[in-house]
Amino acid sequence: MRFMPEAAWNTTAGRFRRASLWLGLVGVLAFLLADLEITTLSPGTELARIGTGFLTPDFAATEFVWQALANTLAFAFQGVALGVVAGFILALGWRFRGVRAFSAVIRAVHELFWGLIFLQITGLSPLTGVLAIAIPYAGIFAKVFGEFLEEADARPATALPSGSTWLATFFYARLPLILLPVRTYSAYRLECGLRASAILGFIGLPTLGFHLETAFRQGDYSAGAAILYLFFLLIGTLRWWLHRHLLPLYLGAALWWAPPLSSAPAGTLWRFLSEDIVPAPLRQDGGFEALMQWCLRLASEQALPGLWHTLVLSSAALLLTALLSLVLFPLVSPRFGSPLSRGLGHILLVILRTTPEFLLAFILLLLFGPSMLPGIIALALHTSAIVAWLGGRFTLQWPARCDGATGLRGYCYEVLPRIYPNLLALLLYRWEIIMRETAILGILGITTLGYFVDAAFAEFRFDRALFLILVSVLLNLGVDAFSRRLRQHLRLSLNEGRTLAGLPGADTITPRGAAP
Repeated sequence: MRFMPEAAWNTTAGRFRRASLWLGLVGVLAFLLADLEITTLSPGTELARIGTGFLTPDFAATEFVWQALANTLAFAFQGVALGVVAGFILALGWRFRGVRAFSAVIRAVHELFWGLIFLQITGLSPLTGVLAIAIPYAGIFAKVFGEFLEEADARPATALPSGSTWLATFFYARLPLILLPVRTYSAYRLECGLRASAILGFIGLPTLGFHLETAFRQGDYSAGAAILYLFFLLIGTLRWWLHRHLLPLYLGAALWWAPPLSSAPAGTLWRFLSEDIVPAPLRQDGGFEALMQWCLRLASEQALPGLWHTLVLSSAALLLTALLSLVLFPLVSPRFGSPLSRGLGHILLVILRTTPEFLLAFILLLLFGPSMLPGIIALALHTSAIVAWLGGRFTLQWPARCDGATGLRGYCYEVLPRIYPNLLALLLYRWEIIMRETAILGILGITTLGYFVDAAFAEFRFDRALFLILVSVLLNLGVDAFSRRLRQHLRLSLNEGRTLAGLPGADTITPRGAAP
């Protein structure tokens, strides 16, 4: 006797069930294979110390914290501004496959990896922080702005006089249509840039992350809590102090405070490109055979183990993210709870999505030790907060019926079926981001790809580091392509830029060809 008629599995809902089942099975298998061991002797005692520190923040304990805050802002403003300009230029040629491929490659490398690379070229300087943010963000902006241009209404261009130049058509008939989404998405990315700028302190740059790491490693949790609260205040008040008319002033102040100059001696770039990243067998005239042996040995000893751990950790984190998203989105939905409970839920989600995954994982490592458990929890908490917040907004798309079901019945039979395509599409989109973040967690000691990349940089074996970074790029591109194909198979249409920026027209994700 069959559990479900075969025709039911060929419907849109059936495709959703199959995809969810397979993703869930992969996540369960990942949990079974993951290293979830707690290696600290007394995690409860350490948790109590951290809790006491967060209840008694010491804002005067850390020297130079205001300079670190200024550096964090300066790197973010300059990096995002440069990324917007470069991304917009790339978006103009988005129809070319080479531009799309180049943008995909540069955004597949995490900001921390770019930071480690530029530390060897430009030294411990503001230019390192600016470029570490600007380059991957240029790839992200190129993709989103390119989609905006593709989806812009083409009819205004037909109203222009015949013989109008391409430049006139662009400035009068295309650019005005996308200015609002470009401005809104750029503001959203500035918030992301502030988080990226902060965690660049973990590789030595003088941002808030440097002082956070120092305070927590020394057990001074009161000082660490004060710095973290300062960061929350910075992100939480963004909507009040970030005005477009003040952006030139902010950017000018950032350039004055931290001019993007290199501190490396002359010739460093040439030496890095011509010697440091050249594989060792080629520098030693070992020939092609020696190069292949070097690649195979590096792949078997470092790349494949790092790749395996990255896949296991990210798959487990994706499953936990999905489960937490289903639990958390009612906290901010007007269909559930009171205004007070929604306000508290909104504060909780803002804190979780504001705290960088890297920082959450670092704090959890102090509690549980260097296993996969801190990384899984950190990635799931941060990502589920983003997905749940958007999920709560999706429930605003239809009016509540006075005779509609409420409570658990309303959740299961009325709300969840309507927004499940949205949640599934967002999870598939965030999968590539989870994979990208998983790789860099190795810098904290978890044996993902970032662990071996960081070790190669520490040993000044830059050829090995570049090889492993290329492996992480291929992994991210592969996951992105698989996720995109799966969304196409499920007939889900997701305008990623509009959805993540919360723009009009992005709050409903429906199967292609279906009525909204």
